[in-house]
Amino acid sequence: MVRQVQITGTGQLVELSRRLKAAGGARLKANFARRIRKAAEPLHRDLQQTLRGLPITSQPRKAGNRGGASPTTRPLRATIAQAIRISVRTSSSFGARVWVDKDALPADLRNMASTINTGRIRHPVFGNRRRWAQQNATPLWWDKTVRTHTPRMTAEVARVLTDVRDQLS
Repeated sequence: MVRQVQITGTGQLVELSRRLKAAGGARLKANFARRIRKAAEPLHRDLQQTLRGLPITSQPRKAGNRGGASPTTRPLRATIAQAIRISVRTSSSFGARVWVDKDALPADLRNMASTINTGRIRHPVFGNRRRWAQQNATPLWWDKTVRTHTPRMTAEVARVLTDVRDQLS
């Protein structure tokens, strides 16, 4: 699973960072960071929306009088979708990053985003470690969504770089 997305052109961005510092452009730097974040926001929203609508299926229950309510009331996909974050750095490693903040997730869901991305979720049935269930999801949902947005984001970052370079000239 692609755990993060980074839009960087390190040579251009580092050079631009030096020129921004030399120009003393705190306002210019803030504008640059805002536009980079704006370029990554559609990916952020689409990742959240894709995850919330991701079908997770399982085999039907076997015959008998088993089952019952879920032991948690926490919505799995919505909880993980809320933990998807954007961060923009304007220091030495310039760029935007879209990532799953594991600290924002409950302890038992910390690796669930990457597990769902594999397409196969195995877990004990109601905590019974002698009995396991398997659920299936669309594999590589994160990777496919990122691939869809990469050309647009790359073009937008190039446009921002050009605009800032023009302002510095």
